[in-house]
Amino acid sequence: MFTNALSVMGSSETYEILLPLALILLCAKLFSLLGKKIGLPQVVGMLVAGILLGLLKLIPDQTIFTEDTLKGLSFLAKIGVILIMFSAGIETDLKQFKTCGIPSVVITILGVVVPMGLGFIVATAFNGGFERAGEFAIQNLFYGTILSATSVSITVAALKELGKLNSKVGTSIITAAILDDIIGVILLSLFISLDKGTGASEVGIVIGKMIGFFAAAAVVGVGLHFLINRIQKWRPHTRRLPIIGFAVCFFFAYAAEKWFGVADITGAYIAGLILSTVHEHEYIDRKVEVSNYMIFAPVFFANIGITADFSGITATMAGFGIAFIAVGLLGKVLGCGAGALICKYSFKDSLRIGIGMMVRAEVVIVCTQKGIDNGLVNPAIMPFVLLLVVISALVAPLLLKLLYKGEKSDDTPLLPPIDSDAEATAEAQPTTEAQA
Repeated sequence: MFTNALSVMGSSETYEILLPLALILLCAKLFSLLGKKIGLPQVVGMLVAGILLGLLKLIPDQTIFTEDTLKGLSFLAKIGVILIMFSAGIETDLKQFKTCGIPSVVITILGVVVPMGLGFIVATAFNGGFERAGEFAIQNLFYGTILSATSVSITVAALKELGKLNSKVGTSIITAAILDDIIGVILLSLFISLDKGTGASEVGIVIGKMIGFFAAAAVVGVGLHFLINRIQKWRPHTRRLPIIGFAVCFFFAYAAEKWFGVADITGAYIAGLILSTVHEHEYIDRKVEVSNYMIFAPVFFANIGITADFSGITATMAGFGIAFIAVGLLGKVLGCGAGALICKYSFKDSLRIGIGMMVRAEVVIVCTQKGIDNGLVNPAIMPFVLLLVVISALVAPLLLKLLYKGEKSDDTPLLPPIDSDAEATAEAQPTTEAQA
């Protein structure tokens, strides 16, 4: 795999990618730890590391980030984003729908439609104007799709701290976020496919291919579920399981893009959803995350910062970016909050849900980068998307703490307390895995 990554570097020596790779891994880890210290998602630290490393490109005749090494890093970054979406799929708990299904569906639908609609309106106003709305419809809808994505990891941490994660509000937020991600990746694939041909027949073909992909994935998924559970019973915790997981991820990503015209990250996400139902899904996810966050994910996030294009930020683009951030924050609060009100939540709980759903992180960055790669969005929007991630990650926990001020924790432990000495002893003992 590394040979393939390095082969895209052309005629230059393959070892030249090693220095930028070393710098990325060290700086990404350092800044992600700093970000965690001040309450920001670690991905923000990785992005900041990439932006700072990108300044090296301004040095005349520098030989670190050359055209060839950037191509090699881009290849590694693509593997990283596929594994990020695969892991997101595995971590999806489909059982959550049983506890808060109908209200979460309403919250999700409005939480997608409202920010997407506001994003489309703002993008249309700045991108050709409303008189040319039809000409740039797909591009403007894609800007809205970016804002439909959510990531509640920061919200979950805040609710845990407040003792409200297992409350009605906490369960609703988590369930709605699961549905939100599924709808988001489907819309992403749909608009990328439609951009290649928007006639009536093409629309039918695109939708037909998507239905075909999900049908095929469901059939293959049944077989995979049976096979992996059989292997798990035969050899529990065998390394074969994460190896199979990697293979399934890459195959689904390839098949989705090559045979069905669906985005590769959608294929990876669906592969993760399928494996989220097997008994050893946590073990597979842990191995995938360790492998990904050792190399590929830091390269992906840092590479966004390194290749960030600030030259395209004109006065008009700055105005668009600020408006984009504003509707990104308000859209989720208004949409998800309205959905909760419709489902008879109190005004205060509805506001909590809206604020909890406005946090953005990996998924919004992935969607934006995919739009840039396909020529659907202006690369100059990326700095504003990064600002949206940072602002939402800072503001949401603070507002939730204010809204819960004075209320007692109503969470009950899901498991009995673990004896700390026994836990430490267990952790000290080496874990024996079945060898492949």
